[in-house]
Amino acid sequence: MFYIALLFLSALAVSGIAGYFSILGLMAIFPGSPIPVAIMGATLEVAKLVTASWIYRNWKQANLLLKSYFTFAVILLSLITSIGIFGYLSKAHIEHTTVGGSSQLQIAQLESKKTSAERRLKNAQTSLDTLDRLTTAEDVLDANFIRNRQKRERTSLNKEIEEATADIEDIETGLIPLKTKNLKLEAEVGPIKYVAEMFYGSSDGASVDKAVRMMIMLLIFVFDPLAILLVIAANISILS
Repeated sequence: MFYIALLFLSALAVSGIAGYFSILGLMAIFPGSPIPVAIMGATLEVAKLVTASWIYRNWKQANLLLKSYFTFAVILLSLITSIGIFGYLSKAHIEHTTVGGSSQLQIAQLESKKTSAERRLKNAQTSLDTLDRLTTAEDVLDANFIRNRQKRERTSLNKEIEEATADIEDIETGLIPLKTKNLKLEAEVGPIKYVAEMFYGSSDGASVDKAVRMMIMLLIFVFDPLAILLVIAANISILS
């Protein structure tokens, strides 16, 4: 009796989780009407399990047309459930990839601004060094004129150096949380990268996507068929 109860609870657990993932996936596929889609998906999930149980219990009594249609309906509903699960898991992977891509884009933008600020700093320092050389070389010209001219330019160049240095420091401060977030995302996708490298010999983006699709396909081939068969097995045990 305990085993029958455990089998029945396992059937309900797998069926419930498969239905939950499927409903969320169908809602993602049809985002325009999420509530009606959820109601439809939940109703079909319950009807599928009831139909599978009824077919098993009444296989000998039911006529050929009824058995054929019910069997076809269960197979088709299982396929729809699998598509919903695929949609849900694919959406989760795409959202994670999008977050990583957004972080990379922000890092690239800040790195570009940092490069620009470093170029400004280098140009200002070069100009300042040039003024120093002119001071020693132009000893024939009026010294006061040279000093006054350089004073204005030096003030401008020093201000440019200070601003560029401050910009670089601000950019580096802004890069720290983004790079930390990016490292966390890299750690999260680390396991699937190992899977991609094991099966496809590479851990680049295309191989990771293939590995994710392979894992999703393995899950959907097991998930809903197992739920239906567990329900039938529970019926067999109860009737026995």
